[in-house]
Amino acid sequence: MTDLRSLLGVAGAALDQASTLVTDMAVGAVQAKGDRDMVSEIDFAVEEHVRTFLQKETPEIGFLGEESGGAGAGGALTWALDPVDGTANLVNGIPLCGVSLGLIADNRSVLGVIDLPFLGQRYRAAEGHGAYCGDDRIWPRETTSLNEAIVAIGDYAVGERAQERNARRLDLTARLAESVLRVRMFGSAAVDLVWVASGKIDCSIALSNHPWDMAAGAAIAREAGAVLMDVDGTPHDLTSAATIAVSSALGDALLELLTGI
Repeated sequence: MTDLRSLLGVAGAALDQASTLVTDMAVGAVQAKGDRDMVSEIDFAVEEHVRTFLQKETPEIGFLGEESGGAGAGGALTWALDPVDGTANLVNGIPLCGVSLGLIADNRSVLGVIDLPFLGQRYRAAEGHGAYCGDDRIWPRETTSLNEAIVAIGDYAVGERAQERNARRLDLTARLAESVLRVRMFGSAAVDLVWVASGKIDCSIALSNHPWDMAAGAAIAREAGAVLMDVDGTPHDLTSAATIAVSSALGDALLELLTGI
């Protein structure tokens, strides 16, 4: 049986070092990574450091990083890392970014640690053990009506087929604008998901599902008590087309609003 408590400690130790790199390093050179996308020297440094640390501490677990792809063991467990979730925010001095490390078992995220270094916040969860910010247990808000809800949405698409993909996102934005209290775009899936988990916002909707972006935040939000689902309402896993985290009382109303997106 996998000892998730022990692995949570390993993940926390990896992010202790990663967070220090993010706050202490200069951003350095920023490279284009396709259309209107970018990667910084900090992204590369954090990924290299965390990958090396995890391969030493947990050689039996595979590794998937946003910048370097997959490496290591090919077993049932895989670490998934976004070294800087919100790179565009980081390079422009916006403090909404984080290091996001999740553990995937059979396409389901079962553990997550997210550090928001410029906000001084560390979120963590392991399946069956609760979700925390620092030493405090966290839960979603109990908002019962969409017109009282604050909803975060993912970034608009860039790159191949951006116009086509953004038609869905613009449709989503319009529907939300007519129905909810406020729509927000923070520019980091990690921020969106942990803020649902801790009750700062009521819902996060991302019409994407890259494992390095979502694995850690999905584990934290689910363990806190949020509903994690695909856009059609089926339970979320790493094969889903979208990543939606919402407080349980709003789930049905949100699904009705999303019909046909």
